[in-house]
Amino acid sequence: MNHGWIKAMASNNGGDCVEMRRREGDVEIRDSKDPDGPVLRFTPSEFAAWLDGAKHAEFDHLLDS
Repeated sequence: MNHGWIKAMASNNGGDCVEMRRREGDVEIRDSKDPDGPVLRFTPSEFAAWLDGAKHAEFDHLLDS
């Protein structure tokens, strides 16, 4: 089943967000400011591994400047 593009409720209207959708069994992610630009595509298990890392703060250090 395919789904339309969605973005997190925490996204602001300043354009600092990405959109995601489920398409042909995979999860696709794109920059909301560039809807015709490149799309990253992940299998459900790849996306689940990333989501688990995000939930456990494994990537928080990437926000440090």
